Parts: sequence; structure tokens; C-alpha cells
Amino acid sequence: MSATTRTLRDQLLLTLVASSTVSVGLLAGRIIATQTYTYGFLAWNLALAWLPVLVAWWLLARLDRGRWQQWANLILTALWLVFLPNTFYIASDMIHLRSTGDISMLYDVTMFISFVFNGFVLGYVSLYGVHARLRRSLGRSGAHVIVGLVLLLCSFAIYLGRYLRWNSWDIILNPFGLIFDVSEPFVNPSSHPQVFTTTLMFFILLASMYVVSYRLVRLAQQQVSDAKR
Repeated sequence: MSATTRTLRDQLLLTLVASSTVSVGLLAGRIIATQTYTYGFLAWNLALAWLPVLVAWWLLARLDRGRWQQWANLILTALWLVFLPNTFYIASDMIHLRSTGDISMLYDVTMFISFVFNGFVLGYVSLYGVHARLRRSLGRSGAHVIVGLVLLLCSFAIYLGRYLRWNSWDIILNPFGLIFDVSEPFVNPSSHPQVFTTTLMFFILLASMYVVSYRLVRLAQQQVSDAKR
């Protein structure tokens, strides 16, 4: 990794920390003003959204020195896939948004948007880093297909978390129960129509937003490259 790349990554990290701090600050302000912890879960979900970023950067640092097929890198890739849905899951927390009478509804809307925004940014930063590495290994088409599948899995994971109340830790704590619930909609699809509509809905949202983010980053990179010529 070049010194310039390292500097840009450090600047990005500081920016992400600052943006997340704004979200936590809004939540802290609400807690102080209302003396309630109604939406305290948002802070925990945002903390979980940081895990795939940290794992992805660890993985990418290792890939600079070794092959993807190494066991340690495969394990890190699996961990990244397990935790990545947490970044987008925050969007489903919007179902808890309601007028509590404790504080302005507009304040709560602003706070939720801040948390959802930071969750998505963390997810896309993590995904873009892995995507860029996949482009080098598999080419553009292969990388795009894998990223699409990853976003589809994330969309399905949001359904599992929101409606069936599974979380990332259950892969270790209760793998057989998780496997049963994952396979059940495919065995009896007519009994679980919501799994397909929810998964498709979030996939369209996540994929469309990522395409825009991806194009913006690529455009910025091209402009920087042109400026250096």
C-alpha cells in the first residue's frame, strides 16, 4: 500500500468516525432531553455495522501480501460476509419510528436518517474495497456478479433478522435452527411469500444505491487520474 493510499484511508476512517459520532451524539442528546432509552438499540446496531469495515480492511491488508486462497484470508472473508448485513439492517429499524411524545418527531426522523446513512456508508465502503480486489482477481464481470450475489444474501439476511429474529452470532450459537429457518421458505415457498418480497425489495434498494455510489467513486478516481496527467 502506497503512502498516499494509506493517508487517504486514514482520512476516510476519521471521516467515518466523525459521522458515526454525530449519530451517537444525536441519540445522546435525545436520552438527555427525555431521560429515556427508547432508541438505544441504534447505537448497538451502528457498532455492529463497523465490524465488516474493520474485517474488510484487515482482509485487504493481508491480500496485499498473500493469496486469497490462504486459510486466514478465507476465514476473514467469511467473517466479512457474516457481518456485512448488519450495515444495511439498520434501515429496517425504521419500523420502530413513531411519535412518542417525548421529543419532536422531526428530531427522531433526523436521528434515524443519520444512523441509516452511516450504516449504508459503512457497508458500501466495506463492499467497495472487496469489490475492487475482486476486479483485480476475476475481472469486471465476475466481480460484478459476486457483488450482486453478496447484496442478495444481505437482503435475505435482513429478512432473517427482522422477521425471524436471527442475528450474526447464531451462525455459531444455533447453526441447526438457523439452517432450518433458511431452508424452510425454499421447501415451502407458498407458505412464506414475505421472504421473497422482502428480499427482492431490499435487494433493489441496496443494489441501486450501490451502483450510484460505485459510479461516483469511479468518476472521482478518473478525475484524479486525469488531473495527474
